[in-house]
Amino acid sequence: MKAICPECKNEIEIKDPQNISVGTIMECNTCGITLEVSNLDDNGEIKFEVIDEGK
Repeated sequence: MKAICPECKNEIEIKDPQNISVGTIMECNTCGITLEVSNLDDNGEIKFEVIDEGK
């Protein structure tokens, strides 16, 4: 599973990929932005909506 932050374009570390679903809230460990999973595609890519602009 691959997750890229839409803000800083860095890869987001996914600690437990089995528990990721639409609506899961995550934080980018690089820029601190809060994201909500909006889509999981068939290629294992995760799409996000920005919830909070971060630190």
